[in-house]
Amino acid sequence: MTLEKILTKEAPAPIGPYSQAIRVNKTIIYTAGQIPIDPATNNVIEGDIKAQTRQVLRNLEAVLRAGGSSLGSVIKTTVFLKDMGEFAAMNEVYAEFFAQSAPARSTVEVARLPKDVKVEIEAIAVAES
Repeated sequence: MTLEKILTKEAPAPIGPYSQAIRVNKTIIYTAGQIPIDPATNNVIEGDIKAQTRQVLRNLEAVLRAGGSSLGSVIKTTVFLKDMGEFAAMNEVYAEFFAQSAPARSTVEVARLPKDVKVEIEAIAVAES
């Protein structure tokens, strides 16, 4: 089995001892959870759940692209929400990014997320190259 670490400056640098993603046997990519940090400033973006979800998915897209994949090749996501009352608003933005083929998904409410953000999303995708 081969494990390849994926790292891109187009997404926020890890804030702990983990990788942005790992590609296994050049076929499957497992991403770390992405939070709404702007990679240019390394700060959490301002805004509501929609703005934060949009940034999270942009970060996720950048990590997948660096690993030779895309949002279109995602087979499973896990969404962590600080407040399940914001599910509909998160889901609206999520649907924009996964309009072509929605992957399997789990969504859970959590007590707290890193840097007190509203949303974190991780993914499993098929590598395209």
